[in-house]
Amino acid sequence: MRYLSTLVFFFFILSVSAQNLVLHFNDKGSFKIIQFTDIHYQKNNPESAVAISLIREVLIEEKPDLVVFTGDVIYSKPVKEGLDEVFNEVEQSEIPWAYVFGNHDDEHGMSRQELMDYVMTKTYCIAQPGNKALKGVGNYILEVKSKDGNENKALLYFFDSGAYTPIKGLGTYDWFAPNQIEWYKNQSAAYTIENDGVPYPALAFFHIPLVEYAQMKAEKYNELIGSKDEKECNGKLNTGMFAAMRQAGDVMGTFVGHDHDNDYIGNYYDIYLAYGRFSGGNTEYNNLGKNGCRVIELKEGQRVFSTYIRLLGGEKLYPVEYPKTFSKK
Repeated sequence: MRYLSTLVFFFFILSVSAQNLVLHFNDKGSFKIIQFTDIHYQKNNPESAVAISLIREVLIEEKPDLVVFTGDVIYSKPVKEGLDEVFNEVEQSEIPWAYVFGNHDDEHGMSRQELMDYVMTKTYCIAQPGNKALKGVGNYILEVKSKDGNENKALLYFFDSGAYTPIKGLGTYDWFAPNQIEWYKNQSAAYTIENDGVPYPALAFFHIPLVEYAQMKAEKYNELIGSKDEKECNGKLNTGMFAAMRQAGDVMGTFVGHDHDNDYIGNYYDIYLAYGRFSGGNTEYNNLGKNGCRVIELKEGQRVFSTYIRLLGGEKLYPVEYPKTFSKK
C-alpha cells in the first residue's frame, strides 16, 4: 500500500509539472519572454560569471513566463557541465525555457542532435528537435494559450539558422533551406485556418540574422533604435524566409543574436527586426558595455508587443512598441 501511494504521488507530481509547462497568458493578459543570446559560456573561466549573475538577476526581477536562448550558449568543454551551470539557473526558478542553436554550440565535441537530446532531459526545457526531414535541429513551434488554457492565442516560431556557408565562396555564414521555409509556410497556413482565417500574432527566434537586417539599415527604411556598431553577419543568399513571413502575415517580429555589438530594432515592411543584447562575459568580443538581455511582452487577443533591453544592474534601454513606435513607409 505504501508503494502504491508513493507511485500515485510520483505520477501526480509528473502531471502537475507537465501542466505547468503549458505556455499561457497570465491573469492580466500578458506573456513575458526573456531573450538571452551569445553567452559563450566557459566553465571554470571567471569571465563567464557575469552571465550567471545576469540570468539570476533578470529571472528574479522580471519574473518571465518563458526564457529563450538564441544560440552560442556554450563555448568550451566540458559541454554538459557548462550547460548545466547556465540552464540550472532557469531550472531552479521553475520557468519554461527554449533553445535554438548558434554557429558555435556544436563545436566542442557534441553534435546538435546530442545537445538537443541532453537539454531535453531538463525538467523545464520545452525545446524540441523538430522534423528530422528539415535542415538543422530545433525547428519547432510553441503555442501560447489563453489565460484559461483553452485556446491558442499566439505562436512562437523557433528555427535552426545553421552555422557556416554550405557553398564555398558564398560568404561565411549559413542561410535557411527551402524546406525550412516551406515548413514554416505550411504550419502558418494551418494555424491561420484554425483561427478562422486570421493569422495568430507570432514571433520568431533564431541566431543568424536575415539578409533583411542589413537591407533595412542600408536603405535607412526607418530610424533604428539601439546599438548598431557592427556589420550584419548574415548569410550571403536570401532564400526567402522574410518574404514568406510577410506574406503569411503572422510574424510581428524576429529576434536574433550572432552580432555581439548590435542590439538594435527596426521596422522593415511591418515586421520588426530585432537583435537581443550580448549576454555573456569577456570570453568573446563585445564592445557595448554591460551585458544584458531583451525583454518582450505580448498581450492576449491583441496584435501588439512591447520590448526593451535590460542591462545587468537593472537599467532599461530602447523601449519599443509594436506596431506604433515606427511609422509605416
